Amino acid sequence: MIKPAKRSTVYLDPDLHKALKLKAVETSRSISDLVNEAVRHDLSQDQDDLQAFADRRKEVTISYEQLLKQLKQNGKI
Repeated sequence: MIKPAKRSTVYLDPDLHKALKLKAVETSRSISDLVNEAVRHDLSQDQDDLQAFADRRKEVTISYEQLLKQLKQNGKI
């Protein structure tokens, strides 16, 4: 069963709105479709970031000062 779309008011910067209108015309898509795609993409990136944090949760961490000390000892700085 397909859920009906929800209506929302979004205030866009005038230049962004103009760019969206032009892209919509050139791609034969609606502004709503373009905005939905952009939001999905952004949320997907957030999910990827959260997964990366979860994957690295067990890694050993060091302080910034320790990192600088190690870099200096290894001749990197």
